[in-house]
Amino acid sequence: MAIEFTKYHGLGNDFILVDNRSTSTPVITPEKAIAMCDRHFGIGADGVIFALPGENDTDYTMRIFNSDGSEPEMCGNGIRCLAAFLADLEGTSRKSDKYSIHTLAGVMRPQLTFDGEVKVDMGEPRLLAGEIPTTLCPPDQKAVEQPIEVAGKTWEVTCVSMGNPHCITFVDDVAAIKLAEIGPQFENHPAFPQKINTEFIQVISRDRMKMRVWERGAGITLACGTGACAALVAAVLTGRCDRIATVELPGGPLEIEWSDIDQRVYMTGPAERVFTGKF
Repeated sequence: MAIEFTKYHGLGNDFILVDNRSTSTPVITPEKAIAMCDRHFGIGADGVIFALPGENDTDYTMRIFNSDGSEPEMCGNGIRCLAAFLADLEGTSRKSDKYSIHTLAGVMRPQLTFDGEVKVDMGEPRLLAGEIPTTLCPPDQKAVEQPIEVAGKTWEVTCVSMGNPHCITFVDDVAAIKLAEIGPQFENHPAFPQKINTEFIQVISRDRMKMRVWERGAGITLACGTGACAALVAAVLTGRCDRIATVELPGGPLEIEWSDIDQRVYMTGPAERVFTGKF
């Protein structure tokens, strides 16, 4: 079976987008997604995203398979790419399109802006340990600056769910982190029963921080949208940053706001089409 696709990236976090509007289940298996994501023998991507029919009065549904075949609840850079893909499928101008998209993390609302970027209402962060989930503290408490032993060292971490689980630790120099070595140990730590995305954050100022990320199911990526959102929330909770900040990732910057009015997190960043093809 031939699969038509379009490849997009959000700050280098790259995805294979598939028009899946004719059926409510993904047209390929997780095993096929692994083959498509292979950077040597396939197309190459951090994941495969499917645009499915909407559920519960939403415009569309988003499903995603990571490059290892696992299925995350949501992906921040991915949903921006999906919004751009939907505008292309619909043949619109991509100037101010707005969508409600059903995901496993709830309803997300991306909107294409007039300057070509995508702003996404990511919803309210979930802060209780039981919502992450993590066993670092009782389930009805916030996991803020909790100690954890990883790679022979004690780290202080703050955990946030943006519909998917994140563990944030603040460091003096993100470039010095041995991410390929430490990331998998965080991801598979027994304190995180559903595994974890891990963000290492260097605060530059009240409105700017640098971030490197190890993504659950994908490993080292150039950007992580939900991770940038979780990082800002963690920085606010620990008194390190204001509620609006630029998060600098290896692939480029994201603008993140944790609104003091409605407590929702808003993410703004690019989504770029790379090429189309048939696999």
